[in-house]
Amino acid sequence: MSLKPWREIAKPHKDVRKGAFKQSEFAADITLVATGKATPEYQDAEKFFSRTFITEGMRLLLMSVAQRLAGQGGDPVIQLQTAFGGGKTHTMLAVLHLAARKVSTDKLEGIPPVLDKAEIHALPSAHIAVLDGINLSVSQAQHHGSIQANTLWGELAWQLLGDEGYLMVADSDRDGTSPGKDVLKNLLQKAAPCVVLIDELQKFFSQLANGKQFKAGTYESNLAFVQAITEAMKAVPNAILLASLPESDAEVGDSFGQKTLVALEKHFGRVESIWKPVAAEEAFEIVRRRLFEQAGERSQVEGISRQFSDFYRQHAERFPVETQSNAYFERLCNSYPIHPEIFDRLYEDWSTLDKFQRTRGVLQYMAVIIHRLWNDNNQDALIMPGSIPLSDSVVRNKSIHYLPQGWEPIIEREVDGPRSATHNIDGDDTRFGSVQAAHRTMRAIFLGSAAAAGDQIVKGVQLERILLATVQPGQTVGIFEDVLKRLRDRLHYLYSDQDRFWLDTKPNLRREMESRKQNIPYKERLLPELKKRVQRVFASRHLFAGIHIFTPSHDVPDDYGTGPRLVVLAPDQGYSKGDSHLATKAAEAILQYRGEQARQKRNRLLFLAADYDVVSRLKDAARTYLAWKEIVFDVSEGKINLDTFQAKLARKNCDSAEKSLQQIVRETYKWLLCPNQFQATDQKIDWEAVTVSSNAANLIQEIENKLREEEWLVSEWSPIHLRNLLSQWYFKEDVKDVNALKVYQDTCHYLYLPRLAHDHVYQTAIALALESEDFFGFASGKDADRYLGFRFGNGGHVMLDESALLIEREAAVAYKARISVPPPPSPGDDGDDGDDGDDPVTPPQPPVSPPENKKKAVKKQFYGTINMDSLTAKMKFVDIVDEVVQQFTAKSGVDVSISVEITAKSQDGFDEGLQRTVKENCNVLKFTSSEFEGE
Repeated sequence: MSLKPWREIAKPHKDVRKGAFKQSEFAADITLVATGKATPEYQDAEKFFSRTFITEGMRLLLMSVAQRLAGQGGDPVIQLQTAFGGGKTHTMLAVLHLAARKVSTDKLEGIPPVLDKAEIHALPSAHIAVLDGINLSVSQAQHHGSIQANTLWGELAWQLLGDEGYLMVADSDRDGTSPGKDVLKNLLQKAAPCVVLIDELQKFFSQLANGKQFKAGTYESNLAFVQAITEAMKAVPNAILLASLPESDAEVGDSFGQKTLVALEKHFGRVESIWKPVAAEEAFEIVRRRLFEQAGERSQVEGISRQFSDFYRQHAERFPVETQSNAYFERLCNSYPIHPEIFDRLYEDWSTLDKFQRTRGVLQYMAVIIHRLWNDNNQDALIMPGSIPLSDSVVRNKSIHYLPQGWEPIIEREVDGPRSATHNIDGDDTRFGSVQAAHRTMRAIFLGSAAAAGDQIVKGVQLERILLATVQPGQTVGIFEDVLKRLRDRLHYLYSDQDRFWLDTKPNLRREMESRKQNIPYKERLLPELKKRVQRVFASRHLFAGIHIFTPSHDVPDDYGTGPRLVVLAPDQGYSKGDSHLATKAAEAILQYRGEQARQKRNRLLFLAADYDVVSRLKDAARTYLAWKEIVFDVSEGKINLDTFQAKLARKNCDSAEKSLQQIVRETYKWLLCPNQFQATDQKIDWEAVTVSSNAANLIQEIENKLREEEWLVSEWSPIHLRNLLSQWYFKEDVKDVNALKVYQDTCHYLYLPRLAHDHVYQTAIALALESEDFFGFASGKDADRYLGFRFGNGGHVMLDESALLIEREAAVAYKARISVPPPPSPGDDGDDGDDGDDPVTPPQPPVSPPENKKKAVKKQFYGTINMDSLTAKMKFVDIVDEVVQQFTAKSGVDVSISVEITAKSQDGFDEGLQRTVKENCNVLKFTSSEFEGE
């Protein structure tokens, strides 16, 4: 079933559609009705009941009135006491129209079932007296022809029986003294069946003063009248009194008003039945009856409500628990086309405001909302808190009318309107704009928190209630959760604590943070912070000889190293598929030069670049964190005076900003750049780029895996690949051997050669190749045409130095064949004794006795010292460990200690960049001492 807009199913009353209603029309005036001067919907009994929903409380009251008028029981006195706007006067009007009707009861909508339930078959008409405490004055009489009624009892008597009735209390009226119970009893008996309606009685009493005489009598005489009339009502079986008293302090007024209310409650308390007319659930139908001609066919209403109910159940973890019950489905149906959450917020939160009237206030507020939505062609399926058009001046003024000063600019800047932050957020992101997520969310937060912004112990409206107030079936819940994060980070009057959000007229610390954020210098504070954050994402163990973060070219070593070097480019040197020149230009500058000198070992460098499109977010996140960190520090130092909650919130925001920054660092640094050349003659450098996952648990491991996948870094090298490289680049033009160390060094120099992870990869490939005669030979040196330490097919350990050679396979085969032929015998070596007499004869020697067995001295210590060439030191040191150190460590009980002494001298001196790099590396490698000296 399609989710039709509410305007296609429900239809507001004409006055609501046209905006022709007056706010005063929702305020029932009992005097206007009694004198025949009210508007038709209040004056005409049929129209009145057609727009009146008979609540459970009203039904019971009307039953009691009907029974009383028919002489079949019922309560003689009923006190109506509710909060301001709770429906007291409206209830009295229902009684008035029922008792003084000019049409049969079957034409009054909702009345026949009431009479049937009361078992009243013929309801008599009654005399009516209406005493309006606001309309009557204690100093001015009411004139009725020749009659001048000064007091409540004088006006009562005249309204019930005219001149005849007034004469019964004339003396008391002139003197301002209360008539006795018996006089009033006789009056009521003559007028019966009769109804006395006293509205706003406390307001009339507030005009009196203790001990002071007015035309209307004294304070004491009026209290005596209240006691007498209530007692007289009890004695007349078909007479009834309804009186309204206020419940809220706003209506009671000062201490005298409070004293008066207590006295009236005491007198009424003897005989009255207290009734509270309107329950919150019944407000649904009250509003629907008054504001809508029709709310829609039941089948359509249930269809829409079912879709909302099913949606809430499908996302049960996102919405309040009460939405999961069938009772909530019924609430949706009963309140349609208005979402129940609007009623809940108005009746639970806004009704606590002094100036907000429960029923009347809801009617007035919803009337202006529905009028604006109808004329704006609103397409929402229900009228929800997120639908309230606060950008409309009438709706906005009606909203802030009940609130303290200061809310209008907040609504205009942060909640709704063309100049609001929500307008910008929805306009900048199509995900949000397509469902007006920012507007709807802030409207819901306003309705849910503004009424109690300063009074709540637990502040704010929960996330689940915000979603309930905004999201419609078919929309993605996550969009509204995401926009809340955006709003929280942008708005100055929005507060949050865990999953609760609220607006306040006091700015949050965001404005202070934003101000400080703009003053953070890039080079002195922002860049060092970013460098520190980027350093944290790299693990301490990796295959790189060094990771250089935001390092200038002269501080990136140009060496063979223990592995390649990863250079992390600065944020301003970002990479994007559409425009990569910033990153490649910066990387190429480091690749080509080390400071002002040409770089030699270019194939040892790889680069990590920021995503150009995320860099601005990275900088903003870093500035935000630094600003919050600064605020927290100033709070701790007493430089900023904050309350406990704000101080706690500042620390929480700082922690949140730090966490967000670290995550954005991972999202930003995702482009791995590799320089390549395909021919030795290529002048141009080709740059290849791949992304690394920002979700990987270990970034450095992810980078190493990506390098292997793309074959940009060789960790295991097959001998066949080494042989092919030698054949392609070295064994040409009758060249039969090549320096083995030079081949490795060339792989570190030239971008068109494979990039080896380290020299051990190269040595392992040579060792594997020497196990067969399929690849090439090896020699540790050469003397003329003779290879020293020749190996070919017999394996063994290889040591790389300046003398080591790799021998082309055919040359190695030929050489092995040549050295395998036995040498010819030397001249004269014919096997005879050579006794030609020419050689001198050695005289016989005496036999040598065997040496005595002497006990040899035990050697318990070994010392060894060696000088190494700095260019081959790494490979030489590996040989020393393999051939010497391991001889000791392989035996148990041998303690081996190794000390390395490095001396470097330069006639021109060492620049600061080199000194800094060497000292940092020495610290990382835990040198016990490392110093640069002068002469």
